[in-house]
Amino acid sequence: MTVDQQQRTTAPAPRRRSRREEILEIAVGLFASRGYHGVSMDDIGSAAGVTGPALYHHFAGKEAMLVAALVPVSENLLSGGKSRVSRHNGDAQAALADLIDFHVDFALANPAVIALHLHELDRLPDEPRRQIRRLQRLYVEEWVTVLGELRPDLDAGERRVLAHAAFGLMNSTPFLGGEVDRQRRAALLREATGHALLGR
Repeated sequence: MTVDQQQRTTAPAPRRRSRREEILEIAVGLFASRGYHGVSMDDIGSAAGVTGPALYHHFAGKEAMLVAALVPVSENLLSGGKSRVSRHNGDAQAALADLIDFHVDFALANPAVIALHLHELDRLPDEPRRQIRRLQRLYVEEWVTVLGELRPDLDAGERRVLAHAAFGLMNSTPFLGGEVDRQRRAALLREATGHALLGR
């Protein structure tokens, strides 16, 4: 057996998604397309092929689904952002390019989650909403810190304005049509974001 054959044989199979994850993905898609109040638990159960009691085995209700959809996203963005900054050992230009790649990939892969966040965050109870806001602020500061090395002409508040403007660009994916293929969309978003942040 060759080394390549051994690697193919021993490579772990992709993790199978749990039923809970599948239901949550369906719920997010319905919330994003119809709005939180336009979707009932019965709608979600019907779309997922799950009866009422089985659905409530996974989630206490729509609010719990919203929390489960939005809190981990903010946690993963923060941890991913920190990881990408730290791997470049102070090279701010490389760190910024990596942050942009990371967020563009996220935005293209998760337009329904972005739409849900934009329109339904205020539906959350106070505590998870505060948690998400705090995680978001920390994520923004990763960008602001990197920009501090590249844009010494700006103060922290001005760099924060640019970071939020960049998120507006990258998080436009729920509103983009399919007439441009994904690879080209990614390239355009990366280019536009780089120009917005660096002023060139």
